[in-house]
Amino acid sequence: MSLALAPGKCQSTEMEPITVTDEAVVVTGDSQTLTYRPRRITVSDGTFLMHESRGGTLSSVWATDLGGRFVEVIHLGDGPVGGELVMVVPDVDVVAVGDLYTDSQPPTPRPSWPAAVDLAIGLTTPRSRILTSSGSIAREELEAFHQRLLGLLHG
Repeated sequence: MSLALAPGKCQSTEMEPITVTDEAVVVTGDSQTLTYRPRRITVSDGTFLMHESRGGTLSSVWATDLGGRFVEVIHLGDGPVGGELVMVVPDVDVVAVGDLYTDSQPPTPRPSWPAAVDLAIGLTTPRSRILTSSGSIAREELEAFHQRLLGLLHG
């Protein structure tokens, strides 16, 4: 599965704190880098995280300091596949929700999916840069998606 977190090209410039490619989001600190994919996080020191439902050890939340850049990784509930992770980088107001948001509408969402999206909305501000597997979206788009999921689940 290809990850298209940004339309088109890499946004990399010298020492940008967040680099978005078609495959991942890379967060750069002074001493380490973290690579985010919707179900797997890797840190340049060799640390990797996956939710326990996917064979990892993360059950709810994990945080690290990459050297001047604090990052939180959270499992808010299952989305379309299960084990989706959300990443928050507070100092640059970025929230990566990965596959919790999708352009396509599922016929019947998992019961935990709307709750996970609702919790992800709570991690954002009106100015947050929200990164999904299909590109950047505004908070209003994430809120509208949440309502569509609720409508599909509860009619």
